[in-house]
Amino acid sequence: MELSPLAGNRALKTQLSQQEEGRGLSHAYILSGPAGSGKHTLARLLCGAMLCTAPAQRRPCGHCGPCKKVFAGIHPDVAVIAGPAEGKPITVDQVRQLRADAYIRPNEGERKVYLLEGADRMNASAQNAMLKLLEEGPAYAAFLLLAENGGGVLQTVRSRCEELSLTPVPPGEAEEWLRTRFPDRSGADLRRAVQEAQGILGRAVSLLEGDGGQAQERRAQADALVRALEGTDELALFEASLLLEKAPKEELPRLLDQLYLQLGERLAVSGEKSRLLKAAALVRKLRGAAELNANPGQLSGWLCAGMFLENEKGRMQNAE
Repeated sequence: MELSPLAGNRALKTQLSQQEEGRGLSHAYILSGPAGSGKHTLARLLCGAMLCTAPAQRRPCGHCGPCKKVFAGIHPDVAVIAGPAEGKPITVDQVRQLRADAYIRPNEGERKVYLLEGADRMNASAQNAMLKLLEEGPAYAAFLLLAENGGGVLQTVRSRCEELSLTPVPPGEAEEWLRTRFPDRSGADLRRAVQEAQGILGRAVSLLEGDGGQAQERRAQADALVRALEGTDELALFEASLLLEKAPKEELPRLLDQLYLQLGERLAVSGEKSRLLKAAALVRKLRGAAELNANPGQLSGWLCAGMFLENEKGRMQNAE
């Protein structure tokens, strides 16, 4: 299977190639990974492979008529299902319409492919409406459920799909990939983008495409939070945590990623390693909650509560 446009993820590529050459591609996949990890790139490649007319080992070839239509976003047998408005999850009514459409035979190809955006944010009713289709749908129908957090998909749905988890691209490979896209940027710029994006190429591209001012502000906010987390002044931590509460929802995951990165950097030289390790573990949990659309105010409160508890443990140990 021809998956070279997807950077990194070597094990995933091997798995899919072996599947295609053996029993063939599955009728349902969950594509999981943070924003910018390559879910849409992989989804396009899978759509192309399912509709391509080239021999199995060369799919998607990128040259046949079906491939060109898939990559141009105009193939009549590929449907993208997104929420009724920006930021809104897919509704149960949309899933019911999808079910009705799935029983109409393909227009041109042998398969009909549906991409469901934000599958982990669909409510239980919408996900349950997918179950019968995943179990008993027509043989020609295939479903690609895109999710930032695969754990947000109901277990009953997950059990009827194969999950493809996208992983960060190794630094050297990520830097090389960015160099081909940004040949005029310095090696230092590319390395900084890879480090700050933690191997998530979509984030690295955003950093290099003019997000500089915002990235600088994000670093300053994360630095203020790191200093507050390292100390034991609860008022200072409360005030710093308001940065999370004030951050726009779409910016929050990036700020938490930056905070986690800077905690790791500070950990190497700090005399408060146990506090920073606790803080880093909390930030990892908050990042997962942010992907599930948690309220920024809740995340701020959880961070303070977790660190205040750490302070209390420290006071009790000192008293003993």
